[in-house]
Amino acid sequence: MLVSQILKTKADGVITIAPGLTMAEAVEMLSARRIGAVIVSTDGRHAEGILSERDIVRELGRRGPTCLKDKVESVMTSRLVSCQKTDRADEVLQKMTDGRFRHLPVVEGGQMVGLISIGDVVKARLEELHAENHALEGMIKGF
Repeated sequence: MLVSQILKTKADGVITIAPGLTMAEAVEMLSARRIGAVIVSTDGRHAEGILSERDIVRELGRRGPTCLKDKVESVMTSRLVSCQKTDRADEVLQKMTDGRFRHLPVVEGGQMVGLISIGDVVKARLEELHAENHALEGMIKGF
């Protein structure tokens, strides 16, 4: 299964946050939208970084609640790893596993076209494996 097929199952658009907003505002956004990460972008099209629950917890553990006053850009992960619509789900899953991260921006021509989570990729792989299993059963049983 390709990343483009995974994106078709998701709601349109990528949720972004401006780099100059505070960590507290980011936490409110993550909580309200029930998401685990948000792309940091000035214009909503180009990813400058990503802020995940893990980034926030790391800073809270290191510095306590005072970090919530900091700007998102000071805490975000700025070395982004991304994928393309033409990448295969199993390749993306391996990339996420190796990098130990759970969210991956989908980029085409330098612009974000989506964001996928490890849950999205695992679900897609399970559906793919189920379909393969069903097809093999059909060949074996003759239907």
